[in-house]
Amino acid sequence: MQETTKAPASLPRTLGELRQSGWQATTVKDELRRNLIARLRSGQELFPGIVGYDKTVVPQITAALLSRHDFLLLGLRGQAKTRIIRQLVNLLDEWMPEIEDSPIHESPYEPLTKRGRELVASMGEQAPIGWVHRSRRYQEKLATPDVSIADLIGDIDPIKAVSRRLDFSDEEVIHYGLIPRSNRGIFAINELPDLQARIQVGLLNIMEEKDIQIRGFPVRLPLDVALVFTANPEDYTNRGNIITPLKDRINAQILTHYPETLAESRAITEQEAWTKRDIPVHVSPLLKDLVEQVVHEARRSDFVDRSSGVSARVGIAYLETLYSLAEARAHAHPGEAASARVADLFEGITALTGKMELVYKGEQEGITNVAFHLVGKAIRELFNKRFLPVPAKEKPGRERKQDFSAYQKVVDWFEGGKFIELSTRTSAKEHEATLRSIGGLDETTQKIAPDTSSLEHIFMMEFIIEGLHQNYLLTKHIIDTRIRYTDTVSYMMNEVSE
Repeated sequence: MQETTKAPASLPRTLGELRQSGWQATTVKDELRRNLIARLRSGQELFPGIVGYDKTVVPQITAALLSRHDFLLLGLRGQAKTRIIRQLVNLLDEWMPEIEDSPIHESPYEPLTKRGRELVASMGEQAPIGWVHRSRRYQEKLATPDVSIADLIGDIDPIKAVSRRLDFSDEEVIHYGLIPRSNRGIFAINELPDLQARIQVGLLNIMEEKDIQIRGFPVRLPLDVALVFTANPEDYTNRGNIITPLKDRINAQILTHYPETLAESRAITEQEAWTKRDIPVHVSPLLKDLVEQVVHEARRSDFVDRSSGVSARVGIAYLETLYSLAEARAHAHPGEAASARVADLFEGITALTGKMELVYKGEQEGITNVAFHLVGKAIRELFNKRFLPVPAKEKPGRERKQDFSAYQKVVDWFEGGKFIELSTRTSAKEHEATLRSIGGLDETTQKIAPDTSSLEHIFMMEFIIEGLHQNYLLTKHIIDTRIRYTDTVSYMMNEVSE
């Protein structure tokens, strides 16, 4: 978020000028509510860049803000929780007046601290006014076990007391924590269950009585803060919990979720992924869908821990890796176009293996085998859905048979004892020549995907070969960096002879 530090010169600079301007004080929750209503009436997008929540999460957040509620976003990792709460600051007024240099953004009309009260009392209408940009009215803290009450609320500063010869009961010796410094703004706590229970108790008085006490001294500050939280349901059992009294004071618990469709997933990935490289890189729209399909397969796989979730960052990192593999290949073969291949999906699994938590069954298989399995399932799913005719209705109880007749010429070519070898290292010219050598493949691809560019046509040819393999019509054998495709019978006979 870009911070603006210099307020316009036209804004009032004294308390008297502020009164004459007609500015009215309001609570931060009323301010959020007012600006939200203005956006709703104008049809302006509430949370730009947030995809897939228009009918679920966004209406619930809207209701919470209109109700002036503190709320909790509950969801698995990579569901845009932090991004949403950081955008709440855009619902604040651009500039807010405060008593000049106030550490807790005191309202000029109702000063809270001893210094603020004395300043207004001594200078009256000439009391200096400062202006706070909305970007400075948002504070965020990641909950960790070492967070203390002093971090959030504040503590006595003995050095200040000694240097200024103040009594420890004097509120001037207080060093304010994050929440008082968020006065008249928004304070967010990420991963709330990780906060120790005794620290969570310290939040109760703020949420119920709207004030704080420090070290038992009779200093009470009625704060005006909008509190928002995020939490991962996995943390409830693994690392901590939200204490019941605090949960009771959080007015709304809003459940987030992963994108429900491939189109929503792809929109998020394309929005976030770094794809602007030094050279043009061709990545087929189908390959982008395959990336999202792999992520969707992981989220419902029996090998992957569903309670841990599969973040949207997986798809982002995966797509960036595919771009990089194509880019590296083009640099290794100067003068050739950079184009991602189907085989890159398997070489790029490094983007998957470190981001998926496996259950015991998956650990037995091994993370690499699980990743290959997920990529294979994704290819088969999209191939069968988009490149096979819809099967005729069968009688109840019978499995529908897929019709591969359109690819019979290709299968026959391999069954004649022939094979091909592809690699992610070969030049584009060699890669294309190998695919075009397959009898019937060029003609079949033209029928399945007509009117495509040359690079897209080559990608589709490779996709058809891999799709036939995933449907067990061809066999694939990986030798070092080479991938050999052959017919199933020939492969079995070679294995027997060896």
